[in-house]
Amino acid sequence: MIPVDPNTKTYDATMVRKFDELIAPKGFGWKLLDILPKSLNAGENAGFLTPEGAKRLDVSGHLKAGIPVCPPEGDAGTGMVATNAVKQRTGNVSAGTSSFSMIVLEKELSKPYEPIDLVTTPDGSLVAMVHCNNCTSDINAWVGLFKEYQQLLGVPVDMNELYGKLFNKALEGDADCGGLMAYNYVSGEPVTGLQEGRPMFVRSANDKFNLANFMRAHLYGAIGVLKIGNDILLKEENVKVDRITGHGGYFKTAGVGQRMLAAALNSPISVMETAGEGGAWGIALLAGYLVNNPNKLNLADYLEEVVFAGNTGTSIAPTAEDVAGFNKYIENYKAGLAIEQSAVENKK
Repeated sequence: MIPVDPNTKTYDATMVRKFDELIAPKGFGWKLLDILPKSLNAGENAGFLTPEGAKRLDVSGHLKAGIPVCPPEGDAGTGMVATNAVKQRTGNVSAGTSSFSMIVLEKELSKPYEPIDLVTTPDGSLVAMVHCNNCTSDINAWVGLFKEYQQLLGVPVDMNELYGKLFNKALEGDADCGGLMAYNYVSGEPVTGLQEGRPMFVRSANDKFNLANFMRAHLYGAIGVLKIGNDILLKEENVKVDRITGHGGYFKTAGVGQRMLAAALNSPISVMETAGEGGAWGIALLAGYLVNNPNKLNLADYLEEVVFAGNTGTSIAPTAEDVAGFNKYIENYKAGLAIEQSAVENKK
């Protein structure tokens, strides 16, 4: 609710003051800092499990009191840790049912942007976050349709094989998808100003309509909003990124989602096997950082040297052709948002 100042590692003093000034006429007997929890950095002790707490968690009595507690984190913080993306100029993209990107900044943005949320790494560095409500749900629906067709022919269906073949087919498509466009809006998208969503596939009579372009358009469409949000950071704010790590179902078919995202962000994309472990593994690493860091390394060095030991996963760099193709696609995509808006307004 109140951003953390990366310099003080606690709540932004200016925003706290403004909040207190706004509520002053209400005459409450407290100020904001009286009710906010203390801000703790990764590696600090957040307390211990009490005997009472141990009994509440495990009535059998096997769970013992005294277990140290690390500062808690939500999905954003644990995702950064699980992908080794807490150092400045690194970032990660989670792409599944929904998607979000987080890039660790070297400095504050020049101004506020509605599509971008500012959060912090578990050790207090400023992070620009772009969150999108939709990602792979519409792709899953179309793959389900292909599954029905396969069953209609009496052909056994292996869903992993089906996804793999369709995703790899997309690599044969034109870099700009032959003019085809896909809007994966199962729900609304604040980044593009849509309060509701209507999944749509759009083409003109002269577009190159084939399976490869069809699948590529849907893979592009799944990260189209993510690109629009990140273009603010990478183009308008000139944010520099050395490494972006992807995780989530979008990247399950080796090399395909990576290549699409590399084209969208014009940046190398890495994928690590461990990244799929997600939040539970990330918080376990933070717990390990609290109790198993005898050399008192900072969090970025601890992850780099102890946990990942230099492993940055498999990286795919963008090609000039793919980048140009995605840019052409996204310009058509933005122009076509009026079609999406019309569908919402007319309740179609």
